[in-house]
Amino acid sequence: MGTTEGRLEAKRHVVATEVAQTSLKGTNDKLCLTSVKSERGALAELTGHPVGDMCNTLTYCDLGKSAKDVFSKGYGFGMVKIDVRTKLCSRVEFSTFGHAYTVTGKASGNIETKYKICNYGLTFTQKWNTDNTLGTEISLERKKSRKLKASYKRDCFSLGNNVDIDFSGQTIYGWAVLAFEGWLAGYQMGLDTAKSKLSQNNFTLGYKAADYQLHTHVNDGIEFGGWIYQKVNKKTETPINLAWAAGRNNTRFGIAAKYKLDCRTSLSAKVNNASLIGLGYTQTLRPGVKLTLSALIHGKNFSAGGHKLRLGFELEA
Repeated sequence: MGTTEGRLEAKRHVVATEVAQTSLKGTNDKLCLTSVKSERGALAELTGHPVGDMCNTLTYCDLGKSAKDVFSKGYGFGMVKIDVRTKLCSRVEFSTFGHAYTVTGKASGNIETKYKICNYGLTFTQKWNTDNTLGTEISLERKKSRKLKASYKRDCFSLGNNVDIDFSGQTIYGWAVLAFEGWLAGYQMGLDTAKSKLSQNNFTLGYKAADYQLHTHVNDGIEFGGWIYQKVNKKTETPINLAWAAGRNNTRFGIAAKYKLDCRTSLSAKVNNASLIGLGYTQTLRPGVKLTLSALIHGKNFSAGGHKLRLGFELEA
């Protein structure tokens, strides 16, 4: 332990000397900032975890997010989907959504237009869907009376809460995350004031290094789980997921991988203990235009069929 502290102190002394020498040469602040960054890099190399700004944007929902994204993004089985969103100006939003299920052949879609008058909290919405249903909606939202939010963040901890108010009462949500030398601890709670009981009671503990992460969680005292995430290199990510519930024989285990062919194309694959195999292909055709192809294969009944395919097209401007 003493040897590591001595090496860290020596690195700090060397880099501090470099910063002083750079300042004496009369160069600008950019060179000094580069030296400070090299100090953080040297410390990260010795300790094995990021130094400095690791926790600045950390919230409870961010814990384990890298692993969850690899499992969830780029999939969506058994359908063909199209989603187009655009803003004509700062007040007008236009969106259209449609999907068709490959098994049943059933298709549906809708078109929606929104016009907002932000100063008065008014939103005019017009909708039309494939069932030939037309609808017009006028909503008035007083944000200050319906929801209150507050958050506070520092380098090694962050706090947040919000209050949702409706006719049945109010619900208070809160979370806190602490970080120290790569270790992370978080707590999330929800209090239903009408029923005077907790609606959420979640806890998580984890460790985050430069190229791997480990997170465990307990939700409401009955659901347990964990995530292991490793960034093998700049192109490859691999997470592992394990989850179970107290009193139930439904342990879930899964492993996934994502590989970037280039800056616009990626391949995804995942498999779980039920022998369900997911494959995904994502192609960014141009900024704001994304094409997704995915398949779900039943490994136990491969010859029996029942596999699912999905085609997705997203356009945002």
